[in-house]
Amino acid sequence: MSTASLAPAPQRRRLLALGAVAGLAALASTPWSLPALRKAIAPETVPAAPETDVCIVAPPTPYDPASGLPPTAARAVPLDARCPVCGMFPARSRAWAAQIIFDNGDAQFFDSPLSLFMYLQDVARYSPGRSAGSIVAHYVTDATQAGHTPWIDALGAYYVHGSSAKGPMRAGNLPAFASREAAQAFAAQRGGTVLAFGAIDAVLVAQLAGSSHNHH
Repeated sequence: MSTASLAPAPQRRRLLALGAVAGLAALASTPWSLPALRKAIAPETVPAAPETDVCIVAPPTPYDPASGLPPTAARAVPLDARCPVCGMFPARSRAWAAQIIFDNGDAQFFDSPLSLFMYLQDVARYSPGRSAGSIVAHYVTDATQAGHTPWIDALGAYYVHGSSAKGPMRAGNLPAFASREAAQAFAAQRGGTVLAFGAIDAVLVAQLAGSSHNHH
């Protein structure tokens, strides 16, 4: 029998109270202190899911009067320029690069002709505040001289759809050529169909875009 049970009632209550205080002090001095206990019994906090929709910031490159080029002329791809469609750096794939020039001289660069066509389908989406009507020049790289990055007019170029050539987006990159004959010679070697600019419609662009995203 404990000493507390033998003591008179008032004294017993004091002894029990002192024992409770001592017990709490001992508990607080152990690794399972009150803060630790509160943390242990608190509901588990689930971390927030990471963002999956990443916004690509690819502003147009302003015209540089010091370059000596006319405002509508094709220009070299800056190292830090990003494709507004896929976020890649066109300077890393110059053999496939494309660009457009706005009426104020600003340029937008693309990693491939496919990205250019995707951009033209919805200019306002990729460049808020801009429109297709403000584009005054379109350029693609001639695949026959890709090592020298020769720019040719995208509207007058010929493209090969369905060849074995895989560019930066790995599928459906539509290599471009200055002449139909050059495009046909390429298709004879690498497969595919020769298409003029106007034959590449929204349906084909959507098909190729889906294919390229699956392989990107």
